[in-house]
Amino acid sequence: MDNKKGINLFFIFIAFTIGLTLFKHIDFKNLTLKEPALDILYIIVFVISIFFIIKDNKKRTEK
Repeated sequence: MDNKKGINLFFIFIAFTIGLTLFKHIDFKNLTLKEPALDILYIIVFVISIFFIIKDNKKRTEK
């Protein structure tokens, strides 16, 4: 029997929430951030969560 897991909702929730927060914090007119130190941390966590989502998806398609 194949032991199939669903998509990882935890990382999708994290990426969605932080993505919305980043979208609200970026001033596209001047290309500046509201709180630069916190927003850099948000960007790092956002990229890591997207990485884990893609890595997990690739692992499932190979099996």
